[in-house]
Amino acid sequence: MRRAALPLLAVAALLSGCRSARQVWDPEYARVGQAMYQAWHQPAPAVAALSPVEESIAGPQPVEAYIRFALSQNPEIHAARKRVDAAALRVPQAASLKDPMLDVNSWPIFPTVPQTAAGRMTVEMMVSQEVPWFGKLRAQAAAAEQEAQAARAQLAAVELKTIEAVKLAYYELYYTQKAIRLTEADRAALEDLLEVAKVLFQTNRTSQQDVLRLQAESANVESELVRLKQMQAAAAADLAQVLHVSPETPLAALEDLPTEDVPRDLDRLYQQAVAARPELHAMLAEIARNRQMLQRARLDYYPDATFAFGWTEMTTNRALAPTSDGIDMLTFGLRVNLPVYRQRLHAAVREAEATVVSSAREYDALKDETQRDVKRLFTQAASQQELERLLRESIIPATEQAFEVALRGYQVRAVEFADLIAVWRELLRYHVAQARLEAQLQQTLASLERLIGGLPPATDQDANQEPPP
Repeated sequence: MRRAALPLLAVAALLSGCRSARQVWDPEYARVGQAMYQAWHQPAPAVAALSPVEESIAGPQPVEAYIRFALSQNPEIHAARKRVDAAALRVPQAASLKDPMLDVNSWPIFPTVPQTAAGRMTVEMMVSQEVPWFGKLRAQAAAAEQEAQAARAQLAAVELKTIEAVKLAYYELYYTQKAIRLTEADRAALEDLLEVAKVLFQTNRTSQQDVLRLQAESANVESELVRLKQMQAAAAADLAQVLHVSPETPLAALEDLPTEDVPRDLDRLYQQAVAARPELHAMLAEIARNRQMLQRARLDYYPDATFAFGWTEMTTNRALAPTSDGIDMLTFGLRVNLPVYRQRLHAAVREAEATVVSSAREYDALKDETQRDVKRLFTQAASQQELERLLRESIIPATEQAFEVALRGYQVRAVEFADLIAVWRELLRYHVAQARLEAQLQQTLASLERLIGGLPPATDQDANQEPPP
């Protein structure tokens, strides 16, 4: 009876293991497998219709709407979240004992069987369990937990990077849209000037050369519009890539941007960057993990134990000993490793110490790099804001007034045609430069926000401070 039950127990354990091995725990796994199968066997059409999700973000949208969409759809963020899940699931694995071992021996062929004074052996079973030294599993689990913390910090870094990518593409799209509008408006002014030149030519107050040069300038404006529209399409494609939507989705920025306050307290930015940058948090978690691995290496100086329990079935059937009683045997065993190769253990500890020091120095280097980048972006944002203000409040109004004066003077032949065209070119250049600075300021603030883990709210102290020179 006992011998018949053993194969049944082994088969039951095997079937249970196979059933668990085939089970799918993550619901996304099946969807990913189906998507990969469709991508391999059913290629997507060359031009696919927009999905309802893509249609919901078509047209001019505020940057916050695109950010929310990217945080929910961006594949890099989804991948980082799954890396967090995978790292968290390594913690119970690291804290768990190894599987116990089951040894089964049988001697079914007579007379090649071992016998003792107690009778003939039929089946021998032994279960053993390895138990590491006190604290080893705890150190392994703590190291795995720090790896999970590092993965969480990397997830935050990927989210901030995605937000930055959305803003960089969005404000580039905003610049191209505004530059196209400004260029078209200045082209209209050029067309008005061309009409004036034609009237003057018909009345013999100017030469045909002025008309031809204005027509050439109009052609140059058309070529500039072609270049700007190509830049607009490229910026929209960059934004679509971050949003994980079709590049054919008609994405657009708002015509006017809300004003944003530029931070003025550099010391507060330094403090927030060191305290909140996710990459620095990830490196701190790496240092803590390496310290736990150092502790784990030091515990290898102590032996691990393997406990065993065995049972042997005895029978008097065909037993050679006349005094056999057929009483089953029970055995208890203990096995330990002997950590005698000290050079290997010393090297492992020194390796772990060097790894801790290396990760600490890498943290210092990244902190220095962070502070340098904060300073660079801070001064860059301040200078861009000041230059944009000068263009908007002083240079452009003065140039517009100069263009109006030159146009009136040209109509009465008091201003040369070359001077009039030079003023018009300057006005167009300043308009486009002001739009570029406006977009670049927002892009710089986006990079600064990623670097320090989010821009701090403006305070009265910031408002009272003067911008840096």
